[in-house]
Amino acid sequence: MLLTVRNLYFGYSSVNPLFRNLNLSVEKGKIIALSGESGCGKSTLLNIIYGLIDWQSGEIFLEDEKLYGPKGNIVPGEKGLKLVSQHYDLMPYLTVAENVGKFISNINLAEKRKKVHELLEVVGLENYANVLPKNLSGGQQQRVAIARALSVMPKLLLLDEPFSNLDYSRKMELREKLFNYVKEHELSVIISTHEIQEILPWIDQIVVLQEGRLIQNDSAEETFKNPYNTYVAKLLGEVNTITDEQKEILKLSKSYFFPHQINLSENGFEATVSDSRFAGNHFWNRIYANGVPLVMYSNEKLEGNIRIEIKL
Repeated sequence: MLLTVRNLYFGYSSVNPLFRNLNLSVEKGKIIALSGESGCGKSTLLNIIYGLIDWQSGEIFLEDEKLYGPKGNIVPGEKGLKLVSQHYDLMPYLTVAENVGKFISNINLAEKRKKVHELLEVVGLENYANVLPKNLSGGQQQRVAIARALSVMPKLLLLDEPFSNLDYSRKMELREKLFNYVKEHELSVIISTHEIQEILPWIDQIVVLQEGRLIQNDSAEETFKNPYNTYVAKLLGEVNTITDEQKEILKLSKSYFFPHQINLSENGFEATVSDSRFAGNHFWNRIYANGVPLVMYSNEKLEGNIRIEIKL
């Protein structure tokens, strides 16, 4: 196992601890998504693993080496790990290329220049090599920080909301190049994100935190098909949530399900469409099934009375 967290206990105050006996394991070469609502502890956990925050009790191991956090390191940060937080910490008087190459050896300068150019291509900044950070946007600075972290080929790369300052097209481009590079070089990644559905095709495992508790830790496919509860389901997209009474009315076994799980069916039960709106690759529909309001996706605009079935 690459990373092992055992019985981690941490709190900013003793009154209301954030983590109580949290356990987590990361296999080598895996891309792990760390998900949860704001304030659930994602960034704190990454900072603890990297060695920026001390914890009260528990153990953290990188392979077979025990980590001790700030009290065990003169220089902040654990050897073999790299963290890209939302504070990019770029050197203001160094160019983009110099920032990326900061931790690369100068023994072979030609090889260093080649490596820097390769990493700038990964993050789409090869044309900004000689630009100073102050002349970059927040999203561009974020990409420089990612390239710099990759330059040392860490055993484990920790990314805290790495796409947060990027527009959609740049986000999709960086996502594909970054994860292809990571897979090609067999790097291990823990990525904290609010937008888990946008990286779903690339991740091997989803770890969900709720108020400091680890409530689900499964493959991406298992998490999407069988979310532990409504909280997890809502992290994955729009969700229909119904009361126990409505569950009885619809004869369902679950109180939450996704809009795409509702389908048109000649043998289904009746529903009435109150609103149908174009939403890009589908139509968003507000329907009422036996008086229960639901959201349904369809390939075409719906109106009037329809028949549906809900596949859980």
